[in-house]
Formats: sequence, C-alpha cells, structure tokens
Amino acid sequence: MGFTIGGSRSTKEFRSGTRRRGRTSECTAVAECTGLWGWDVVPGARAAAPARDCSCGDARCPEPGAHPLAFAPTVPAGATLDEVTQAWSEYPGAAVLLPVGRFFDVIEVSEEAGRRALVRLERMGLPLGPVIVTADGRAQFFVAPGAAAELPQLLYRMGWDDADLDLRALGHGAFVTAPPSDRAGLGQVGWLRPPALDSAGGPPQARLLLGTLAYICHRLRR
Repeated sequence: MGFTIGGSRSTKEFRSGTRRRGRTSECTAVAECTGLWGWDVVPGARAAAPARDCSCGDARCPEPGAHPLAFAPTVPAGATLDEVTQAWSEYPGAAVLLPVGRFFDVIEVSEEAGRRALVRLERMGLPLGPVIVTADGRAQFFVAPGAAAELPQLLYRMGWDDADLDLRALGHGAFVTAPPSDRAGLGQVGWLRPPALDSAGGPPQARLLLGTLAYICHRLRR
C-alpha cells in the first residue's frame, strides 16, 4: 500500500500544497528579516543529512549548506512581502542567510556558554540584541558592526587576550543562517533570544557583553 509518485490527483495536490506552504513560510521569514528587523537577506544553499551533500552541486563544497547561492541577489532591508515573494520565487527552498558586517557583527560561543551568559546579562540589565542557537551547539550574539575587527584589542584590554577561549567574532564577509532554516544539514536554527523592534536595528556594543561571555567561556573550559 502507499502512494505512487504522480499516481493520483490528490497526491499531486497535496505535494503542490506542501511546496506552496513551504514557499510561503520561507517568504514570511525573509519578509520579517527585511521588513521588521531591517536586515539584508541572501538565498543560501542547503545540505541534506546524512551525507550533507550541498545543493550547490559541488561534490567538494567546503561549506555544504552554509553559503550563499552563486549569482543569487541580495534581498535588501526594507523589502516588502510582495517583493520578497517575487525575489524568492527564483530560489525555492533556499536557506535564509543574513550577511554579517553591515547591520550587525556576531560573537559566537558554545550554546552552554551562551545560555549561561544570557541569564547573567539579563539579570545585569544590559542591552541585548538577538541571539541565534544552532543545531550544532553554538550561540550567536548580534552586536554592533565593527566587533570582529575590534575583538583582539577588546580582549587585550579586558585581560583575556592570552586565554584559550571558545569564542570568536564574525564580521564582514560572513553569513549566519536565520531561523527557521536548516544549517548545513544539521538541523534547524532557532532564536535563543528573538529579535525585537527596539534592538534588532541597533544591537549593543560588543564591549558590553564581551566580559561576561569571556568569563563564562573561561569557567567552562576549567
């Protein structure tokens, strides 16, 4: 028993409806990023588990399911749902990638460190931006642009420059996968702290969070 591919009208309608719902979900997520949060978005490749073959078709792809699609245009900040739908129709199923460096940089730590630091930062009443949690156990804190270039100097000033920390900054030229897209065939990413209108467009300076993040990373390594 079971359905045969193309074997019935109801099966075709179901699959067509599923694709439409998938496209609608993707377009809504992209429109939220561009229209609500004011970020650029780029269509990205996807990878399927367990082999994690990249949808770009390159058998030797160095970043399977975690890079922009070749020749795909940037959907700019401010794009409406209609504009997003028109642009995304050319790349159905694409992952939602956010370019880093223009509107925000990212400080990435382990998920455990991120969760612990987030509780402490919220108790301290410090300003916070969005935080992504990935399926491979990473937490990505959105901070003001320029953090990646400033990170070595900031760590030096705080006395963490010689510590072996599981902490890095992503800046211009990098991309992060936005929820609810799958990253690299490992599973969907989600919001550890979702965007808000009062913080998405103006994430905090990295120096306000870095001391706490570095301290938690150091404690976990011990």
